[in-house]
Amino acid sequence: MSIATEILPVTEETRTQRLKAATHAAHERLDKRIMQINPFADRQSYARLLQMQYLFHRDLDALFFNEQLDALLPDLAGRRRLALIEQDFADLGIDTPQTESVPTFASGDKVAIAEALGWLYVIEGSNLGAAFLLKYAAKLGLDENMGARHLAGAPEGRGLHWRTFTAALDGVDLSAEEERALIAGADAAFARVYDFAELAFSRQ
Repeated sequence: MSIATEILPVTEETRTQRLKAATHAAHERLDKRIMQINPFADRQSYARLLQMQYLFHRDLDALFFNEQLDALLPDLAGRRRLALIEQDFADLGIDTPQTESVPTFASGDKVAIAEALGWLYVIEGSNLGAAFLLKYAAKLGLDENMGARHLAGAPEGRGLHWRTFTAALDGVDLSAEEERALIAGADAAFARVYDFAELAFSRQ
């Protein structure tokens, strides 16, 4: 008797999966540095983390009001977290950082859509991982209602919030050249966060 072997179809790798693999080194480098910094050692260290977050979210803030990106991604404006970070500073009685640096993306500037999608991939992914950070913040007496508002999950849940974003990203029509720009944008975003972490914690 012969046994028929069912051949399962090979599932094609999604754009998001390719992007994750391509930026793994940059992401891992950042994660290791954040662990070394120990931003939840005390509230003073956490304030430095807030500074890092503020600078990065300020860098990208204009993207959340971009009409072309809004047409491609679900609830783009609703994913913006800069205002929540500013509230976190207010909760802790700390002024928002004053900086003369020019944001990477400015309102009214022409945006390279593929590259911008790479940056948004990084900032959206950080919200997915923020569930772990929120647990550390709780040890400092902070939560999604006071001091750690920007780490809160979406009302529909972090997983669904992320999946709706990645499904939209996977569905955008991009050329091979634009795919490379997408990866370059994500790599640049990880590097930018790393630089902001170094800046925020340089005096520690």
